[in-house]
Amino acid sequence: MAPADTALAARHPIDAAGNSPSAAVASALRTIETERDGLACLMDSIGNGLGDAFTAAVSRIARAQGRAILTGMGKSGHIGRKIAATLASTGTPALYVHPAEASHGDLGMIQPEDVVVALSWSGETTELADIIGYARRYRVGLIAITANAGSTLGREADVCLTLPKAREACPNGLAPTTSTAMQLALGDALAIALLEARGFSAREFGIYHPGGRLGASLRQVREVMHSGSQLPVVARGTSMRAAIAEIDAKGFGSVLVVETDGRLAGIVTDGDLRRNVFRSDLDSLAVEALMSGKPRTIAPETLLAKALEIQESMKITALIVVENERPVGLVHYHDLLRSGVA
Repeated sequence: MAPADTALAARHPIDAAGNSPSAAVASALRTIETERDGLACLMDSIGNGLGDAFTAAVSRIARAQGRAILTGMGKSGHIGRKIAATLASTGTPALYVHPAEASHGDLGMIQPEDVVVALSWSGETTELADIIGYARRYRVGLIAITANAGSTLGREADVCLTLPKAREACPNGLAPTTSTAMQLALGDALAIALLEARGFSAREFGIYHPGGRLGASLRQVREVMHSGSQLPVVARGTSMRAAIAEIDAKGFGSVLVVETDGRLAGIVTDGDLRRNVFRSDLDSLAVEALMSGKPRTIAPETLLAKALEIQESMKITALIVVENERPVGLVHYHDLLRSGVA
């Protein structure tokens, strides 16, 4: 063994199965490459026939007065749960029904105004038989996601999304890997197409994601800004002595300057004061002598995540919230910290 190989073996010993770290990395790369090839096949299929069925599936789900009911067994069931969660969080009411439980009463969860989306690679999953029969009997819309259009599921479905045949990453060709990656990708594609068709906004997304940093980032500036009597405001022509008193009273390190009609004229900050502190006429100057005439402003409906990005990129601690050219609020970096977005 070469010295370099000996050193590598010392740092990364062979595991109990006789595999070296380099073998594990090679295995990971083969798996990802195989799944990537499967996704490439799926993309080709959507551009060559599957696209029509996909469009029909999006239309069918969008028109449904009820919910999207996801179902599937085994690994397909796990993917179905994830698709249901993604749909529900992006504006399409959805839930997952386990096909085995459906045969023991949970069929009652499925109503005529719903649309069933059933996942089965073979299309012959025994446990799906009762859901398929129920959907046909009560005229519930049925969308199939399968690799076998000629299967029982494929034949009975109103819309069949036929996945391309692709090699599993499992060396035995058995464990669902590439197949589930394609199911998941197609489910995500359905969710995003429906989101875009509905015009689902970031504001609506925030309604379904109120928790954690994501939820905080989707809140609007108007929810945390300081307004009304809290704002440090003086009119153009005010003396710097009075402006400094307003800065001290409100505690934001700045004062907003407005025109006689209330429109924003500018801002005077602590920095402006420090740069002019030794002027003998400072107290008697009019506030516009020191103000910056083009302060950075944002709208009340701006997302907190955007406000944070502006403050950090421009290295400023506060933003003026403006509506119809008039200051209606002030949002400080500390407000963003308290909201949880930073």
